[in-house]
Amino acid sequence: MAFPTNMDPALEVAPTSEAALRIQLAACFRLVAHFGMDDLIYNHISVRLPGPEHHFLINPYGLLFSEIDASSFVKIDLDGNKVEPSELEVNQAGFIIHSAIHSGREDALCVLHTHSEAATAISALEEGLLPLSQFAMRYQGHMGLHDYEGVAIDTDERQRLINDIGPHNTLVLRNHGVLTVGQTIQEAFILMYYFEKAARVQLLAQGAVAGGAHFAVPAAEVTDKAARQFNDHHGDIRAPGSREWPAFIRLLDRIDPSYRN
Repeated sequence: MAFPTNMDPALEVAPTSEAALRIQLAACFRLVAHFGMDDLIYNHISVRLPGPEHHFLINPYGLLFSEIDASSFVKIDLDGNKVEPSELEVNQAGFIIHSAIHSGREDALCVLHTHSEAATAISALEEGLLPLSQFAMRYQGHMGLHDYEGVAIDTDERQRLINDIGPHNTLVLRNHGVLTVGQTIQEAFILMYYFEKAARVQLLAQGAVAGGAHFAVPAAEVTDKAARQFNDHHGDIRAPGSREWPAFIRLLDRIDPSYRN
């Protein structure tokens, strides 16, 4: 059942209850699937719950993103132990990556990781994401890079993940995919959405260059200015996701409101 707009936990900017976080997190999964950034039953989005325990919610192994609803999640601690009874399991590699970022970054309420095609293609390019579009500008100087070490099942990789993301909210995982961090679920989603969009534009442009066209790359001072505008919220630019989220919720409620269950 849909909630009245003025009482809807899915519209809260920074919900403080587990129930509200579950609804927003389920919405985020459905949006990743809707925009074609999912990978079958793989990848994860996790959210840290309020309180000193450092418990967080993560999706169980085996569900498509399009199937996930608010009651689907497994609650675990930073050591991967279930803190509530559940017959569902958690993917080990997903836990290694997400627990690293949650443990190393107090501001990481939400961690989102995908293997989307365009972002993964960019992760395989030595030059990475280039400032070829306004979509890409926000990431210039604001993304980390983590070299591929194989499937992420070794616990000693966690510290290197923490080191490589540093203060940034986007981490390119070489030959693997991309990871975004948000102080809200909305922020992590929008950073992922626009990284994928920037990646697609770059791949299209690189295809055109291969056919004889030439890049028009702004001067470094211009790309630096654009990055500051996005990341320091100049003018009427707001925190990522804060404007878009209500529209996304309306979209999901029209398509299939079962994510709230």
